[in-house]
Amino acid sequence: MSLESGRRVLRQEADALSRCADGLDEAFDTAVDWVLKCTGRVITCGVGKSGHIARKTAGTLSSTGTPALFLHAAEAVHGDLGAVTSADVVLLYSHSGETEEIVRLFPSLRAAEAKTVLISARSDSTGGRAADLVLNTFVTEEACPHNLAPTTSTTVMLALSDALAVAVMERRGFSKADFARFHPRGSLGKRLLLHVSDVMRPLDELAVVRSSSSVRDVIVRMTQQHVGAACVVDDEGRLEGIISEGDLRRHMLASGAVLDSRAGEILNPSPATIEPSLMAADALEAFQNFPVKIGEIPVLDRDRLVGLLVLKDLLRSGII
Repeated sequence: MSLESGRRVLRQEADALSRCADGLDEAFDTAVDWVLKCTGRVITCGVGKSGHIARKTAGTLSSTGTPALFLHAAEAVHGDLGAVTSADVVLLYSHSGETEEIVRLFPSLRAAEAKTVLISARSDSTGGRAADLVLNTFVTEEACPHNLAPTTSTTVMLALSDALAVAVMERRGFSKADFARFHPRGSLGKRLLLHVSDVMRPLDELAVVRSSSSVRDVIVRMTQQHVGAACVVDDEGRLEGIISEGDLRRHMLASGAVLDSRAGEILNPSPATIEPSLMAADALEAFQNFPVKIGEIPVLDRDRLVGLLVLKDLLRSGII
């Protein structure tokens, strides 16, 4: 019984979305133009469940390049209408088009000379007649068995609002890089903004040794700096090689006297290296594609050692 009910609701809402898509007309193009050319802000307004959709739409628009804010319909008439200017576009949400809190806003919005767009299932409603433009959802019935709880109507409102935001985003030429600027802490933003230089360990936090250093000294330096590899450099700071914990284990198994050996005798002279300007996401791919499993890559700037990129630091950066 529950399974059939679930399928019925999903199919009913899917059918409603299809009807809305088929019913899109030039009003949608006009709404896109208004939002795209808006020199103020797009203000979304609603109450109840429709208000939740309005609030979400403001967030979607803001994150895709259109300055937007949510205005609660009930609070609007108690002073918050002062946020609306003639440069704004106001998206109002009311399934019936008769929601009292929404309808009573139109005289004030008209006086403010803001453009108004009603998202509703009834273009011939009081709100529909008062609005400058109506985006019709074409929803005739809720999925609720009593046709009361906002279900299908809010689903279509949400999808129609997403369609509007995406259409504006595409017309604006909003890119991944633009998206990253508004989402600097999200994984996509970090993938597009973080460079190796932002994640690497700087020179003063590395175990840096000379080829003449004893292996014992190498281990001491690695332990002091809490790193899994030591970088061997010459007097000019040029990288001569790297000694990893794995290298140390292999040489210790091969020779019990390895602690008295010199770093130059056991270093890997041809390690993978990376530039500080490389994107962190590309650096992660380099780790993944390297034929041997490694945990650290020296960072070189014009063949001078400037840092060490540690895989676990890269993973902690949040790029995935």
